[in-house]
Amino acid sequence: MTGSGVHTQGEPVWVRTRDGRALYAMVLPGPAGATGVPTVVFEAGSAATRSTWALVQTRVAAFTRAVVYDRAGLGRSALDPAGRTLDRMADDLNDLLDGLEPSSGFVLVGHSAGGPIVRLAASRRPDRVAGLVLVDPTDEAADLLFGMPFRVGEKIVIAVEWVLARVGMLERFFRFLGEGMPEDVRADLHREAFRPAVVVTQGRQARTFLTELHAWQGDPPALPDVPVTVISGGLAHGTDGMPRRVRDAATAAGRYRAAQSRQGRHVVAAHSGHYIPATEPDLIAAEIRRLVLPPAG
Repeated sequence: MTGSGVHTQGEPVWVRTRDGRALYAMVLPGPAGATGVPTVVFEAGSAATRSTWALVQTRVAAFTRAVVYDRAGLGRSALDPAGRTLDRMADDLNDLLDGLEPSSGFVLVGHSAGGPIVRLAASRRPDRVAGLVLVDPTDEAADLLFGMPFRVGEKIVIAVEWVLARVGMLERFFRFLGEGMPEDVRADLHREAFRPAVVVTQGRQARTFLTELHAWQGDPPALPDVPVTVISGGLAHGTDGMPRRVRDAATAAGRYRAAQSRQGRHVVAAHSGHYIPATEPDLIAAEIRRLVLPPAG
């Protein structure tokens, strides 16, 4: 908690999806008098909760409203009994935006697997999207994602993580995510982010995610003509364990994705691996600010 008793990530908000499920969000209102600027909404990675965005969200709240939330089955949000397809996750994000309106548009920020989710959501409601920031996104331009070695490796990782979560050891391998976080955010991570149920949700998402994403190679979501910034990690190995060939493929895909937008921009986070929201939050916040408060003229 902050000194005033208010949570670092803001006020809790519950938003209902079109089929009645409850999504948990937290809202920092931004500075007083900040009107006419887009709201920034953050989409986390595959098994990540809202807490992973804390260092970026608090920086963005210095200039506009900043919103984090838990996808269904993660953090405090209700399970989705119908499955965790890209299609349903994008619809959930749009339902969240419905619950946050009115707003002067939205800048959507997605990390890792959150990248395709915000792209698909934006393609379905382009009228209210002011920009996208994709942080080391999973992208269909990286062909190695769809080969058998990667798919088998993903299944092995999820199986190992489930065992570690069951015996209470998963948090040890991701303790770096809490470094530098405020005490209340670290407490939320401890309570919510490393439970077996989180890994179960991750597995449910993974059942169709790569197959759906692969289909985008021939028919990607049509994005609105808005600024699109892609931020790629600059380091291989390290805490995220991403091999050099995977890092190179991810960076090349990020460069390609930015080039598909008339207002595209590709940035390398030179001091980060995959978990840029934890390691270079200032860089992400600065790129968001460029979209929310573009220079005059």
